[in-house]
Amino acid sequence: MTQFSIVVPTLNESENIDQLLTRLFALDFSPNSFEVIFVDDGSTDGTPDKVRAWENQANVRLIERREKPDLTASILAGVAAAQSNVIVVMDADLSHSPESLPAVVIPVLDGNYDVAIGSRYVPGGSTENWPLHRQLLSRIGSWIARPICDVNDATSGFFAFRRELAQSISNNARGYKILLELLMANHDKLRVTEVPICFHDRTHGTSKLSFSHQLAYVQRLITLAGGTVTLNTAGRFAAVGLLGVLIDAIVFQWMISRDAGLALSHFASFFVAATVNYTFNSKWAFREHHAGYLQWHQFGRFLTVGALALLLRGGVLALLVYVWHIPPLLAIFPAIAATAAVNYLGSAFYVFPSKKDLPSLEMRWRTAAIGIVIFILLLRLVYFGLAQLIPDEAYYWQYAQHMDLSFYDHPPMVAWLIWLGTSILGHNEFGVRIGALLCGLVAMGYLYALAQNLYNKSTAMRAVLLLAILPIGVASGVLMTPDAPLIAAWAATLYYMERALIAGQRSAWLGMGIAFGLGLLSKYTLGLLGIAALAFVIIDPTARRWMKRPYPYLAALLALLLFSPVIIWNYGNDWASFAFQSNRVLTDSYQFSVHHLIIHVIILLTPIGFIAAVLALFSIKKQTNQQIEYRRHLFVQVFTVVPFLVCFALSTFDEPRFHWTAPIWLAVLPTIAWMIGQTDHLSTLAKRIQAAWQPTIIVCIFAYAFVSHYVVLGIPGVPYHLFTEHYYWRETAAEIEQIAAEVKNQTGKEPIVVGMSKWSVASALYFYTHGDTKLDIRSRNMFGDSGAMYEFWFPSQAPTDRPIIQIGMKRRHLEKTRTGSKGIDVEKMLEQPGAIEYRVIERYGTPVRRVYYRISEGFKGVTNG
Repeated sequence: MTQFSIVVPTLNESENIDQLLTRLFALDFSPNSFEVIFVDDGSTDGTPDKVRAWENQANVRLIERREKPDLTASILAGVAAAQSNVIVVMDADLSHSPESLPAVVIPVLDGNYDVAIGSRYVPGGSTENWPLHRQLLSRIGSWIARPICDVNDATSGFFAFRRELAQSISNNARGYKILLELLMANHDKLRVTEVPICFHDRTHGTSKLSFSHQLAYVQRLITLAGGTVTLNTAGRFAAVGLLGVLIDAIVFQWMISRDAGLALSHFASFFVAATVNYTFNSKWAFREHHAGYLQWHQFGRFLTVGALALLLRGGVLALLVYVWHIPPLLAIFPAIAATAAVNYLGSAFYVFPSKKDLPSLEMRWRTAAIGIVIFILLLRLVYFGLAQLIPDEAYYWQYAQHMDLSFYDHPPMVAWLIWLGTSILGHNEFGVRIGALLCGLVAMGYLYALAQNLYNKSTAMRAVLLLAILPIGVASGVLMTPDAPLIAAWAATLYYMERALIAGQRSAWLGMGIAFGLGLLSKYTLGLLGIAALAFVIIDPTARRWMKRPYPYLAALLALLLFSPVIIWNYGNDWASFAFQSNRVLTDSYQFSVHHLIIHVIILLTPIGFIAAVLALFSIKKQTNQQIEYRRHLFVQVFTVVPFLVCFALSTFDEPRFHWTAPIWLAVLPTIAWMIGQTDHLSTLAKRIQAAWQPTIIVCIFAYAFVSHYVVLGIPGVPYHLFTEHYYWRETAAEIEQIAAEVKNQTGKEPIVVGMSKWSVASALYFYTHGDTKLDIRSRNMFGDSGAMYEFWFPSQAPTDRPIIQIGMKRRHLEKTRTGSKGIDVEKMLEQPGAIEYRVIERYGTPVRRVYYRISEGFKGVTNG
């Protein structure tokens, strides 16, 4: 009885046939238990004759194909002729050792798995005598398949599978990697194992691998992911694109020549070119996927992709013109080229997707997650070095100029990251924010690992997508504030806590101690996870056993050791930071603000995300009777609800900050992501929420791209009034430098510039003047008011006859009496204070804000009352 069939595709392999069959029939299998089917694709070296010589002495058959050589078609022909229900595919060139056959086929013969893969890229697997470029190409081929295929070696040519699985392979399947076709066609129902093998380079004959095979592989990979990508569509799209580039460049040049401005010029030229492109792409480039008439749904998708590409290219254009100083008429061409890929891939996957062999919903979500996350990361890379610092970032940059073990209002991690970034990349926006970008990537990585442990790979990819586009993750991945390292450390701590408390891994306690300690160095808020961990241990009997073992206590000791710089700084500064944070909680002014807390959460998660989070925490019942499923859901509940309850309690008597709860929702994101992909047993509300995610994601991406473009280049027709009070400090600093220069010329004395806020004005002016005139800048603590770290950096100012220039974001900041707990009368401290004046700050010739100032002849010193 034939237990399995070995299908061997051949093309000019005559020198290997005898050795291959000799070694196969020498294995510890009954000769009649398997058959070997050679499928020849038109060999000219006598390969068919070599096979025929074996047909009379062993269970060997030959199939000669007369069609165009194609590896997938050859294998499918062999499968169709097989006499058994288990198929093994291997190469004829002896790169797949016949002695590895039992390890590959037995898992399928035993019924434990549907597919067994001889893998080079699992522990124990290897390649021998391969040149470096072949190894690199193979690795890349497997790597690019990983997002949609859940195996390490998707390009392996040595595997076993149940024969009926081949019936699901598409009739359009072509190329040399049939394993990928097999795995994708049966994605949702396969039991797959990877068996380590040693892959040997051939000793006889020549490799059939060519560039066309590699191109066909990439094309087929994209098609399996749901895209319409062929050489024909790519060629036609390129031709249309060249016409669009020509139109784009001509209109842009015409607009620039008429002083329309960079933003308006590139908007207008893009829309003209995009209209032409859509017409030709829908009628010609993607004509197989167009109905022949205008479809508003399809046209809306085209506009969405086009708008996102436009907003991305605005950043590229600004980078080229304002940073690299390339003339606009030349910069427009690389800017167009940089966004052509967005237009093409957006058209291939979203506007004109493939309707043949439509991938599963899960696969479409994977593809969407990959594309969106890559686009978001591109936006960050392009814009975060162009957008000006907000005052908070400038203040933390000031931390890095006064490096210390800790600081008054925050632990030191943000300062350390800024110091490292600016030391390498310089004192610019890119250098300040590079730490935020890296922290965002760390947070994505740990959230992916957490979600994969709790659910599966598809859920993990959707969780990263949510983190990339929801407000809870967007700001922390761009702005260099303490929340950036906090989010990263929070995600890492959750991951290690799940590995320790749910998976029971002892080594995870080490990671948890490190992550928890680094998190406390980022922001004290991370201590809420310690409270949640204690609650989980109390509730869960299995986790409670850890209390009798040393690992949690060693982790706590390690975290305390890492946190020791903050303790040492506080010890030397009268516990100032701890007292400051305690006063926030123990304030005497009570204000019920629960409604504000809820509004903040809705904004951070979006309304759809907020409802989804509530459903994820309280409406999802235990899906199975397995204890592990219950404990995983309990983990998500406890590590979300317990920290939130603390914030809820505080909001009953104090006003919460907008961003305080942002990291709390990391624990529930995997469950929200899991719900997005469910199709069975959904309530009506859950179905509506699931359907609402697509427009929510689009709106979030568009809002992020819109704001990025707005703060860097502006948006034609939208006035500069959205960020006037706290933004555009580069232009403001230039105006303040001019005022200071005028005062110095009039008095012959160097003025003291005083920012009349706790730290915002002074820090922003410091950053945007540090490389030029280096003004003598102080904060309002000069007048005896609170000034955060400025009270440590510039604790006092003796009376002086140097001119004083007070700077405020609003007129009331410079009024006679400072309102507040101290009731300070600033005018009594000044010599001959002048009238409050203002100047209009312009950006590219457009008014964007006012800055208020008052000039005095000197400073008398701090007085009370």
